Amino acid sequence: MDLYTKTSYELSRTLTVRYSTSFGKSSQLFDASIRKHIFAVYGLVRIADEIVDTYQGKDSEALLDALESNTYAAIKVGYSTNPIIHAFADTFRTFDIDKSLIKAFFKSMRTDIAQTTFTQKQYETYIYGSAEVIGLMCLKVFVHGDADEYKHLEPGAKVLGAAYQKVNFLRDIASDYNDRGRVYFPGVNFETFSEADKRAIEKDIAADFKIARGAILQLPKSARKAVRLSFEYYSELLRTIEKTSAETLKTTRVSVPNTKKLLLRFAPKANR
Repeated sequence: MDLYTKTSYELSRTLTVRYSTSFGKSSQLFDASIRKHIFAVYGLVRIADEIVDTYQGKDSEALLDALESNTYAAIKVGYSTNPIIHAFADTFRTFDIDKSLIKAFFKSMRTDIAQTTFTQKQYETYIYGSAEVIGLMCLKVFVHGDADEYKHLEPGAKVLGAAYQKVNFLRDIASDYNDRGRVYFPGVNFETFSEADKRAIEKDIAADFKIARGAILQLPKSARKAVRLSFEYYSELLRTIEKTSAETLKTTRVSVPNTKKLLLRFAPKANR
């Protein structure tokens, strides 16, 4: 069983890093004692994303239901024949992650299958389930299940997850609409997406980032450097988006150049 569990964690790492080189770089700054568990969380998230965003088959909902039920079953017995689920279940049991976080995550993923526009309340609910709960699951790992420390750091973890998700939404506004017919931002019409719409979204994200910046400094040292680097990356991505016109965002997916990512990796502030 030990070999299978070790291999399952390695596969979670491979899956996550293949989809995000930026995350792969920042993850190296996590303390070795928690690194594999962060990959386990993101590995499961990646599979769900794949079902609703890439696969998009007529049986997407059935596949998502199966993934959720198999995850609960693995949590109960501590084993799954799916290595990614197995690693996640092991992490869940190790750090006593709240099952309600998983339920909220799958609820948001299920929303992606059919819903294409969002009210403000639906937007906030979606972001909680798709992003904030991921931050909270990781926080459970960061604090090694310490309930008091978790409660203290919970608000910061939520706002950081929300900020990252909003940046992703803004960067991917073209592909979300053209490939999936979605517009996540309440009251925003893609066809008439304007500079005013863009500035309002950027202002909201900047407010989240201001709160998150202080919260990162309170994280345990085992996680602080890695989260700080991811924050610097997303801050740079937001700055790139701010320099890009609304019209360009409607046709082009912007990104941070690899050379800039490398500079962020070795900048002194990334190591605070």
